[in-house]
Parts: sequence; structure tokens; C-alpha cells
Amino acid sequence: MKYAQAIERLYSLSARGMRVGIERMQAGLAFRGLGPEALRVPFIQVAGTNGKGSVSMLIAESLRAAGYRTGLYTSPHLHRYTERVRIDGEPLHTREAARRITELLAWAEQPGAPELSFFEIGTLLAVEAFRDHRCDVAVIEVGLGGRLDATTALPATLSVITRIAKDHEQMLGDTLPKIAAEKAGIIREGVPVIVGSPGAAVQRVILAQARRMRAPVSLIGRDFRALAGRAGRVGFEVKGQRIPSVQLGLAGEYQRDNAAIAVAALTALGARGLPVSKAALREGLAQARWPARLERHAGEPELLFDAAHNPDGCAALARYLEAERPRPRVLIFGVMADKDYPQMLRLLAPHVEQVIYVEPQLPRAAMAEQLQACLPGTAARDARDALRRARSAAGSGGLVICAGSIFAVAELRARALGLKSDPLIRM
Repeated sequence: MKYAQAIERLYSLSARGMRVGIERMQAGLAFRGLGPEALRVPFIQVAGTNGKGSVSMLIAESLRAAGYRTGLYTSPHLHRYTERVRIDGEPLHTREAARRITELLAWAEQPGAPELSFFEIGTLLAVEAFRDHRCDVAVIEVGLGGRLDATTALPATLSVITRIAKDHEQMLGDTLPKIAAEKAGIIREGVPVIVGSPGAAVQRVILAQARRMRAPVSLIGRDFRALAGRAGRVGFEVKGQRIPSVQLGLAGEYQRDNAAIAVAALTALGARGLPVSKAALREGLAQARWPARLERHAGEPELLFDAAHNPDGCAALARYLEAERPRPRVLIFGVMADKDYPQMLRLLAPHVEQVIYVEPQLPRAAMAEQLQACLPGTAARDARDALRRARSAAGSGGLVICAGSIFAVAELRARALGLKSDPLIRM
């Protein structure tokens, strides 16, 4: 099958819905002969509510700068499915993706094969790609939660937990300790864990699980921290050792803590047989880029893309905008209906003069009327219409902010920058 056909077939699996539990993934790995000895790839698993994608990228780029052949598995993608699987920073080629998807879907139809979901098939694809490309190490971002996520079926050399906030409450729990318990489910027997989430209640839950699993812990604020430097630079302290300041490649104050988590993880990897020099670490942190995370594009007006898809993400975006120079600002906003969009809009409202709503082409999308009931704004027909209106309203010296669901931001970014995108996953 060609890429478009393969992607359409793969996306059709989303009709099975979102599944949790690692038993099917374990069965799939066994059925494909992908036990720990066959894989031969050390995995670093990264969980959390916010920041896990950025931390995964920071770790991967630093490992790559150190000379390791590095795999990176993240989700969801922004424009093309191939972005989910990267080898040494490059997305999987569409020809290779099509071949692997075709093979896996044919295998999945064999008698006795487990009935895997869209994400589970994708995880198998990533694992086999990392093995076949002879990656020295792979960084794996958790899809949802941790305890029951498909990626937790993989062996881990190191576990990382980033900032925890309320999100996906229907599946993970309605309190931070409940969500923390789900995230802490990635902690393995005797495997070191880097804990980058603040808050006493959250940390108590994670530390209790680490004790049960006899897992060594490095805790933010206790064992490692970011240190403010001059001219926006940031330094780090890990286990009493100071690392000279660097200029991060990722924008936003919150990226300082994400970088500190990455530095702590890379320090721990040194004791696990994957040393990273300070020079490679500084290079990786400076070169890392993560699209649609406070991503700016010059123009008249300037464009800012940020997939702030929950209240914690919108709070970070609001702090970033608060430090910006005053000028006309127009917000284009779209989000899923299961998010706390009233709180998200309350956080962003003081920092924008006008709001334009878009509806991602998904059944789960919040309707413009629902959003307008929280904060007055106009509804756009589509991404093209939203960008046209926003650019006109902001004027040549203004700022257009595209924020909310990654699906909405991806559509706006593709339209604004003339990029090709895969169809949306209908789930």
C-alpha cells in the first residue's frame, strides 16, 4: 500500500475506541517475537500531564548530540503520522511507514493475533523501527496515563514523570493524587525514576510507589533544580553538581523545569551505561525544537502557535503573554468538549483583545456556541477564515495566537505555513 492508503487503514482502527491496559500490548510483543533480548534497545519512558513531549525531545536531542543513534516516539503528531517515530531527529520516511503499517495490519489479521488498537499498532511500529535501525537508545512518551498505557509493556532503563495537572479526568481520576497514582504506574522494580512534578500531595503518591518498587528517586527541588542565569539563560544543579548555564532552544519559563528534568534524567543515564558529556548536554538543550509549543513565526502580524490544551497549559501561555510587550492580540481558539474550557478561557481572556473560535473536525470538538457562552467571540467557518479574520483584526504590528487542542493548532499551522497534513483521526 502507498502511504495515504496505509494511513487510512491504520486510522480505521480508531473505531475500536481508546483502550487501556497493557495485556494486549504484551501479547502483541510476544506474538511478534519482541522480548527484551530481541529488542536490544534501552528505553526511557516519559509520563506526565504537561511537558512530557518537551522533556522527551530534550533528552533525545542531548543523547543524539552525545553520538548515540537515538529513537524518539511521541504522540499525537502535529501534521503527519511519521512525526511520531523519529530516528536521529528525522521523522520516519513515508515509504518506510507505509511498508511497516501494511505489514503490521496484515499480521494483525492472522488467527491468534491480539486485536490491537490504533495506538498499540503504532507502538509496535516504533519499537520495530528502533530495533531495525539499530538505535542505541529510545525515548518513549506515554500516550495516556501510565499504569495502563501500551508503552508500559516495554522494558524501561529509566522512568521520568513530568508535571502533573488535571486532564483526562474521566479516565485518570478527578484529583491530582489519583492522576499521580496512574502516572506513577510506570515505575518499575529497581528502575530509577526522575520526578519533575511539584506539589506535596502529588509527590507523596509517587514517592510511595517508588518505595514499593524499590526504585531510586531523583526529586525536583530536592535532588535537582533549574538555576536562573543572565539574559534568559538557565543553569542546573543535580545532586550537588552544577552545570553551566545555557540558552534553551525552547521558549517559555516552564521549559526551565522541563530542561532540569531532562538534565537529571541524562545524569542518571550515565550510571546506566549511557554517559552524556556536559558539552553534548548543552548542545542538545540549545538545539531542541518542539513545534506548536510557544512557536513564533515572524510576519505582519506575527503568529504564535501553542498547543495549550488544558488549564495548566493555558496558565503557562498566559504567563508568557503577560511578559510580552503590549500590542493588539487576537486569539484563535479550538478545543475538545471534554476539557475545562471555561477555566482555559478565563486564564487567556485578560491577555487578548479579541477571540475567534474554530471547531476541530472531530466528533469530540467543543462547538463555538459552547465557547461563546464562556467568553464572547466570533465563530469562523474554518482555519482559513479564522486566520484571515485574525490577521485583519491584529494588524501589521499585532500578534495572532493559535491555541487550544493540538488538532485545532495543527490545522491552523498547516494552513498558515502551507504544510501538508494527514487526515484527522476520527475518535
